[in-house]
Amino acid sequence: MTKMLAAAMVLGLMFSCEPQEDRESLPAITLDPAEINISVTNVGNEVTMTNSTPDVIPYWSYKDAAGNELGHSNQQQVVTIFPFAGTYSVDFTAYTRGGAVVAASRPVVIAENNAEYFSAPEWDMLTNGVEGKTWVLDMASPIGWAGFDYPYNPLGSDYWNWFPDYAGNEWVMPNKNWGEMTFDLDGGYNISVTQTALNTNDQTTKAANFSYDIAKHTMVLNGGVEMLFGGDYYPDVSNWSNLQVVELSDSSLRLSVVRDQARNPADGPCQIVFHFKPKE
Repeated sequence: MTKMLAAAMVLGLMFSCEPQEDRESLPAITLDPAEINISVTNVGNEVTMTNSTPDVIPYWSYKDAAGNELGHSNQQQVVTIFPFAGTYSVDFTAYTRGGAVVAASRPVVIAENNAEYFSAPEWDMLTNGVEGKTWVLDMASPIGWAGFDYPYNPLGSDYWNWFPDYAGNEWVMPNKNWGEMTFDLDGGYNISVTQTALNTNDQTTKAANFSYDIAKHTMVLNGGVEMLFGGDYYPDVSNWSNLQVVELSDSSLRLSVVRDQARNPADGPCQIVFHFKPKE
């Protein structure tokens, strides 16, 4: 999935096409692209697209700077929100009985992220907004384990956790640079993960986008990106992209994956919780 598809997920492709009219009912007109009469304006992050061309079926498509489609509509007027700062393009096609006529693409420049849209403090804690924030494993206590009710259902039957200090528990993983994980809101929900191999210092980097449901404490990494981790735990987990946000503050981030295929038969399903701190 490309960089801005997470923004498309947030907007939900809100403006899906309505059933198309029968093109045979349209007047048999010949339309020149220069005769297409549309306007595209924005006030802050709110964008208004209006078609004033008579006797056509309108089709709008709006994209980010990389060409990724964020939404589309066949309404005469579309009002939508582009929450991220950046340069966008709005394309318009007029469908006539004689065929499709494409107007020149219209640019839209959004100066700032929508402050209200990202007003929850968790966004700034995680990403530092457009500037971005990089997290690394906190080797003072890099890993722990917890039941599935932890930490949001204290009355549940599977509410427990063990977050050991690294000192005295060095067996949990080698003490080395395991890589880094960067979140930012620069034109999209962007994430980049640099992962160090288990037995060497070789590193691989993947970048895509993420979604974060603050109310449900869940995060999804898209585009083949997987959470930064340390130690020999990769085979015990089938999915390293669907995460629970166990803890988030300015100085601490705990994300968990589900141990669902433990190699040790004595190890049942639970959360494996990795602990991160901001990179200095």
